[in-house]
Amino acid sequence: MSRSGSNKRKTSSNRSNSDGGRRASGRQGGNARKKSYARGNAPIKGKGKAPRQGDSELIRLNKYLSNSGVCSRREADVLIKAGSVTVNGMPVTEMGHKVKRSDEVRFDGRLLNPEKREYVLLNKPKDFTTEARDEHGNRTAVGLITRATKAELKPVGKMGKNTSGLLLFTNDGELTQRLNSPQNGLRKIFHIELNRPLRSVDLKKIQDGLAVDHKMVKVQDVSFIENAPKTQVGMEIYSSRNKIVTRIFETLGYEIVKLDRVVYAGLTKKDLPRGHWRFLTEQEVVNLGMIS
Repeated sequence: MSRSGSNKRKTSSNRSNSDGGRRASGRQGGNARKKSYARGNAPIKGKGKAPRQGDSELIRLNKYLSNSGVCSRREADVLIKAGSVTVNGMPVTEMGHKVKRSDEVRFDGRLLNPEKREYVLLNKPKDFTTEARDEHGNRTAVGLITRATKAELKPVGKMGKNTSGLLLFTNDGELTQRLNSPQNGLRKIFHIELNRPLRSVDLKKIQDGLAVDHKMVKVQDVSFIENAPKTQVGMEIYSSRNKIVTRIFETLGYEIVKLDRVVYAGLTKKDLPRGHWRFLTEQEVVNLGMIS
């Protein structure tokens, strides 16, 4: 064998070793195909699983307060320095102090939850239940957001299996309680399809206020969908009564074929296809937090 041939083999071997054993692509003179993230092959943002912090891992105290929803990290430093925070019953004023998730941390005597608050908005498809687990084999909406986070999220309010549209999930119990309160009267808009055309006289009844189960129901607005059959109606309502939209039309002798919630508490379906989810923006979280 010639010396030049031996050198070529060594060079080829060294190149293979320096590449970590990877096969060369077509551009590098090989025939291996590399994964492309161009155009439609791009990975979907937000679909990766988030790591979960174990009890043995340490977290800075100011971050612990921030994750608990008390304040920002910068504001937390001020509270810590002022002696307003205790760890396992002892006040801590040291900047940069670290704690474990299993530690008992209190702010002004109130026990804090270190789990970061998560807010996920799902455009729920039809035929998915909002139960965490379904014993009858039905598909659950929770299953559609399992890749969003490892935090245990629960739906805000209930949504029927046959209803589609916006459904908010969160582990923020305080926010959930406020949003579900009947006193809040959250703004909701529905796209409704009926089994037969809605009569104008019945439309007027809904606009004027209708007694459902012996209680008056006022809607903010109801009208036919523009350039659509009279079976399709849009409704804006603030009532928090369970299945109230369905009950309104049942009272008038109509059956709802499709019910889609397109707006919920200022949140919309813009750029959110059916069956997909996204995290709320910081501003959206702030807006929801202003609901008292």
